[in-house]
Amino acid sequence: MASQLTELGTDMLRLEVRDVEVMILTGIYSEETKLPQPLRISVVADMAAGDRFNPDTPLSRSKNYMDLKHAMTDALPKDRHFTLIEAVADHIADTIFLQDQRILRVAIEIVKLAISENGEQIGITMVRNKR
Repeated sequence: MASQLTELGTDMLRLEVRDVEVMILTGIYSEETKLPQPLRISVVADMAAGDRFNPDTPLSRSKNYMDLKHAMTDALPKDRHFTLIEAVADHIADTIFLQDQRILRVAIEIVKLAISENGEQIGITMVRNKR
């Protein structure tokens, strides 16, 4: 979180929602395609930051974190099978970009909890830039 948030001299605001667990139909193996499996999802969304956030700055100058959580939970179809978790990440990214035109970049980390054998984290991180 302490990483550099400026790019080309533009101040950035990084919003984060981490470690949300959801059940999603995903996978390529026969044992994965019948039942939803648990995924741990984290999202980071970057947007340009205003000059300053004062104590009375309204939420409309930022973004509601719950919108990010919604993209990771309720906005994901529960009745659709995603062959790859990369497709899950793209669905989340598309939802966030559609929610708010101010979002410039999103990073989605997905960990497949069901395939861990010794507590390792197996999954992906996808970064998408606004097009």
